[in-house]
Amino acid sequence: MTDHPSEPTNQPPTTSSEVPAGPAEMPTVNALGIDDLLEVLAAGLRDFRRAPAYGLFFAGIYVAGGWMLVLMLLYFDLPFLVYPLAAGFALIAPFVACGFYVVSQYLEAGDDLSWGIVFGTIKTMFSRDLGWMALVTGFSLFIWMDIAALLSFGFMGFQLFSFSQLISLIFTTPIGLLFLFVGNLAGAIIAFAVFSYSVVSIPMLFHRDIDFVTAMITSVRVVTKSPRTMAVWCLTIGALLTISLLSGLVGLMVTLPILGHATWHLYRRAVV
Repeated sequence: MTDHPSEPTNQPPTTSSEVPAGPAEMPTVNALGIDDLLEVLAAGLRDFRRAPAYGLFFAGIYVAGGWMLVLMLLYFDLPFLVYPLAAGFALIAPFVACGFYVVSQYLEAGDDLSWGIVFGTIKTMFSRDLGWMALVTGFSLFIWMDIAALLSFGFMGFQLFSFSQLISLIFTTPIGLLFLFVGNLAGAIIAFAVFSYSVVSIPMLFHRDIDFVTAMITSVRVVTKSPRTMAVWCLTIGALLTISLLSGLVGLMVTLPILGHATWHLYRRAVV
């Protein structure tokens, strides 16, 4: 399937002083196939290789932030929150990927890239509807962490465990395995909900003068238009992020830029 680009906007959209007469027209969404996923992954790899410094920089911020949070939880003797935080931290990955969207947009247009342009575009968009998207996603992360804490206390009581004791309890006892199953199930439901409303909405906000509600609804429409393909894409992202987490987050230095750039190309194929 070929790309269906709309009119490119190489600069962030400008605000207008005029109030729209009516609701924004919903963009058209295209059906996607598995071959599209392979092609956007290849395009994501190409963009990463064309501008590796940007990819390594933004991925490095994510990795450093992840390690800081993990060390903080261990310092305060809260090891039971390390795994849910590592899983929930993936919910905010689309915002770390904002830099990748800008880079891919400029590479696609053939325009010159600079750090000033990239940071300037991101700053402009966060002062507009992207900030509301961050608020919605941050609230989802807050809900997930609350659920994880409640499940931990419900299954294991209010006793504090060391990290090694917690690992042994989870993987060698029936109650620990049940806790792992229920926790992963709850996390998967929340993660798929966040995936559905954010998979193309964030790059869309960079590319179009559109409000965040319309962007979220369009993202959900993309998922419902091609449920099998988008489920595979969601599982692909989850698998690659899980492997990266098991590598001590180091793998994110490669997987995050590729997935971020690929998401931009997925949006360009999915939304007209």
